[in-house]
Amino acid sequence: MAYPALDPKTFTVLITGATSGFGDALARRYVAEGARVIATGRRVDRLEALKADLGDALHVAPLDVRELSSIEDLLNGLPEGFRDINVVIANAGLALGLGPAQEVDIADWRTMIETNVMGLANTVRATLPGMIARGGGHVVTMGSVAGDYPYPGGNVYGGTKAFVKQFALALRSDVQGTNVRVTNIEPGMVETEFSLIRFKGDEDKASSVYEGVTGMTADDVAETVFWATTLPRHVNVNRLQVMAVQQAFGPFDVKRV
Repeated sequence: MAYPALDPKTFTVLITGATSGFGDALARRYVAEGARVIATGRRVDRLEALKADLGDALHVAPLDVRELSSIEDLLNGLPEGFRDINVVIANAGLALGLGPAQEVDIADWRTMIETNVMGLANTVRATLPGMIARGGGHVVTMGSVAGDYPYPGGNVYGGTKAFVKQFALALRSDVQGTNVRVTNIEPGMVETEFSLIRFKGDEDKASSVYEGVTGMTADDVAETVFWATTLPRHVNVNRLQVMAVQQAFGPFDVKRV
């Protein structure tokens, strides 16, 4: 028996971190298919530009996911037509620095933990009860291959993405019987503003990451999310790991003397 794919025209999608990269691409992908989208982030000018491009199908709101009360206020203030959220894409996150643990700025670690861990937890905690009450939905978390594969300087960033992976798997168990699906998307090298932010605006360092490599694009990742959320309702993609063809797993790090 064939089961139908879900119609994105029935979706009301909340996207955090929608001011660039994955979030921007996701907002455009879902609106193009007829969904209603709530795009959030901290850079208001970027949100306004996105609204100008996408029109009435998009509702934008400034949001700092590190504050649970900020997310609750957002949900309580949504206009008619955007209140019945059934897809939550917890995309907000970042990496800062690539130095060894003994040399990093502890403030960078704190920012990554507060955003990638607590921001995710806040987003899910605030939105999950409503989806359950409405009979189902889909939580998409944005992980990384760094949650599985360590690399020098990946310390806290990799740790936060390992948390995202395990949180999503545990959440999958928690919501059994509620018709809420949970998917962790785990990208590898994607050429977005990610490295520019990681290196705090140093364009030379950021561009060197992708030198000689055809990395994935934000649209590639948005397409994997869209596919997972539109699968027939009885199908759940637990984890989806995607890499550029030129990227693979590293060898053991051996210090020879």
